[in-house]
Amino acid sequence: MFKKIVIIIAFLFAIALAYSYFIEPYMIETKEITIQSDQIPAEFNGKTIVFITDIHCSQFFSAERVGSLVNQVNALNPDMVLLGGDYVTDDTAYIQPCFSQLSKLKAPLGVYGVLGNNDPYNATIAAMENAGITYIGNKGLWIEENGQRIRLGGVGDLDTDIPYQGPTIGAVNSSDFVIMVSHKPDYFPLLNKKLVDLMFAGHTHGGQVTFFGLWAPFTGSKYGQKYLTGVKESGNSTMIVSNGIGTVKVPLRFFARPQIIVVKLERTS
Repeated sequence: MFKKIVIIIAFLFAIALAYSYFIEPYMIETKEITIQSDQIPAEFNGKTIVFITDIHCSQFFSAERVGSLVNQVNALNPDMVLLGGDYVTDDTAYIQPCFSQLSKLKAPLGVYGVLGNNDPYNATIAAMENAGITYIGNKGLWIEENGQRIRLGGVGDLDTDIPYQGPTIGAVNSSDFVIMVSHKPDYFPLLNKKLVDLMFAGHTHGGQVTFFGLWAPFTGSKYGQKYLTGVKESGNSTMIVSNGIGTVKVPLRFFARPQIIVVKLERTS
């Protein structure tokens, strides 16, 4: 009887391992979220923002797969694309192949990104610029549409840079709609929640390998499960944490599907 139980357990484990390696990492879900605010200008009502992060282009995530991801994003016809960092996993050899594909992203309001903790700093910023992607780490700028505008900014990574939100919030008032991009969700407690309305983050991979989506042994966050994935709210601010696209350490995903985040802006009266 014991031997049969061991065989069954081994068989189930093998199935789970095969699923985690061959199937779930390729099951990219498109997660749609509507953000409502009376601070969203009328000209931005209905605009869509696509957020992708943690691609980790590597031997386990080829440039061809990045190209397929770009096609998926472009098919959504986003008005703006935001990138959350970790384009590669420390290896500079994959930077150019990755950004040769990311350069094909199309969005009328632009493509913007920050760096993650695994991105070689200077080489990645240079590749972003050559790909026509605006680097917004510790920077802020206005996005304008027919005389109306919203504020967009980003911060440097918490571990490999010194994050500074001043360039984003220094030029705004409480009536402006402000968007921030941070690689790590752990920046959320430091966010100026009186001025920043919406923050995007990644890094956690949704736990990557979880206990059936209920709990993750590894989160990449000092807050444990709190900022693992999904929509989080605090004060006047909303944070969206994406599961990301690729994998790190092990090329497996289990009940933490890769995600493309699609945010629709909706003006309220």
